[in-house]
Amino acid sequence: MSTTELRPAAEPRRSRHGWLKEHSELGICVVLAALGVLVLVDAFTIATDFTQRGPVGPKTVPYLVGGLLLLVSVLLARDVLRGGRGKAESGEDVDLSAPSDWRTVLLLSAAFLANAVLINVIGFPLSGMILFWGCAYALGSRDTVRDPLVAAVLSVLTYVVFNHLLGVPLPGGPLMGVL
Repeated sequence: MSTTELRPAAEPRRSRHGWLKEHSELGICVVLAALGVLVLVDAFTIATDFTQRGPVGPKTVPYLVGGLLLLVSVLLARDVLRGGRGKAESGEDVDLSAPSDWRTVLLLSAAFLANAVLINVIGFPLSGMILFWGCAYALGSRDTVRDPLVAAVLSVLTYVVFNHLLGVPLPGGPLMGVL
């Protein structure tokens, strides 16, 4: 018997890239922690120079949310480092081997960007209509009569609910006097 037969087989060395791939959930932990810090820093800058009407002030909920985001990120990181793995959702009917649909992503991004650029120029009802119609088009709807009508109704309804019922002012644009 030779000496090479008695030695146990050496384990293959894992590269840093391999370790990170096996622990990819740590990326979510970093995002949650960063979001928690951002919320806490933003909550710290909230002005408290107004009259408080009860025991809960304007900083309470942001502090709670920021703290919970940090707690969840730490608990998730601990679980991942102990070997926990996220399981694929069995109810999804997504083919993970299919390539990404970048056309849809770009069309959705364009609809959101158009809304952001146009909202103060033409007002929410019109920019919202472009947003709703653009998203419907990007997601595959091609009805040239129904889609713009549904987009217009959704946009105007959203404007009326926010502007008049909830008291959240949205830019009205040229339709300001009509609605």
